[in-house]
Amino acid sequence: MKSRKYDCIPVLTSLGISRDDAESLRRISMTLHRWHELECGSDNGCIERDETTGKTYWLNAMSGNRFPCNDRETGARKRLAAVMARYPALSSYIQGDPRGAALYILRPGDVPAGQDAGSYYSRGIVVCK
Repeated sequence: MKSRKYDCIPVLTSLGISRDDAESLRRISMTLHRWHELECGSDNGCIERDETTGKTYWLNAMSGNRFPCNDRETGARKRLAAVMARYPALSSYIQGDPRGAALYILRPGDVPAGQDAGSYYSRGIVVCK
C-alpha cells in the first residue's frame, strides 16, 4: 500500500498554487494549530497576549509567573498574507479551535456573498499535516 504524504499539497496545487507555496501553507497551518493549542493551555500553562502592548507571554500554571515568549502567530499570519497575495482569486480562513485544522483556503463561491466565512469555512480546502 502506497502511503500518501501530505494529502493537502496535491489539492492545493490543483487550485493553481505553486508547490512551494502549498508547502508553506502547510507549515503555516501547523504553526497556527500549535499556537492555538498553547493558547488553550496545557498542564504546564498557556500563552497569553497582553491586550495593551500585544506582546505574548507564557503563563506558568505551577507558579503563576509570566515569561515573555516568541510570537509565532504574527509571523505565520504575515507569511500567510504574503502567500495569499499571489492568489487574488482565493482567500484564507484561520479557525482558532485547536480541535480542528487551523487553516482553510476558500475558493470563489465557497462562502455565499455577504455571509461570514466563519459559518462556511468548512466548504473550503483544509490545510493540514
